[in-house]
Amino acid sequence: MPKVGVVLSGCGHQDGAEIHESVLTLLALDKAGADVLIMAPDMNQFHVINHLNGQEMPSTRNILVESSRIARGDIVDVATVSGHRLDALIFPGGTGMAKNIFDYAMSGPNCTIISDVKRLVVEILEADKPLGAICIAPVMVAKVMEYLGRSGKVTGGCNAEITDDIQTMGVTAEQATAVDIVVDEKNKVVTTPAYVEAKSIKEAAVGIEKLVKKVLEMI
Repeated sequence: MPKVGVVLSGCGHQDGAEIHESVLTLLALDKAGADVLIMAPDMNQFHVINHLNGQEMPSTRNILVESSRIARGDIVDVATVSGHRLDALIFPGGTGMAKNIFDYAMSGPNCTIISDVKRLVVEILEADKPLGAICIAPVMVAKVMEYLGRSGKVTGGCNAEITDDIQTMGVTAEQATAVDIVVDEKNKVVTTPAYVEAKSIKEAAVGIEKLVKKVLEMI
């Protein structure tokens, strides 16, 4: 039974992990019989958004605590996990990924990644283990590839700005729809745009299910 890590970035697509993408990922892994380790950083979110009206709220929330809502409490601090414990790693997306895990939403292609997540991604890539990235998470993977001096390919969907930013990092950005995956066989990286392109949960589900299947095949 493969051990697959899933990294969450909170709970809610505007300030945390995209819930549909997270649940679809966990469902596909469970149906495939994988042993899943859910994790998140133990730190405060960049900010808190009222998902009803899109307005920022004057409060703070912890990413690990918020992610535990999706994980039903079965979750650990990403700082306690090393790549050797895992056979593969997957990142659902959400705008919170680009605010909490790395600061792409604020800094664009000059973004930085929180240290424990960067370490874990480096460990997975250097161990030649498969990595899946959904929605905006492929940009984070491209940033790690830039740090490692690696060429590779991911998808930013058909979004021109995301595509340009990925290519600024020295990584090929291949266009894809929500039902497609892009596979980088050399680096064992699988990406899908999900809600960067998806107009419905069923569209997002097709790409995510393909991604999970391919990641597991590459183990």
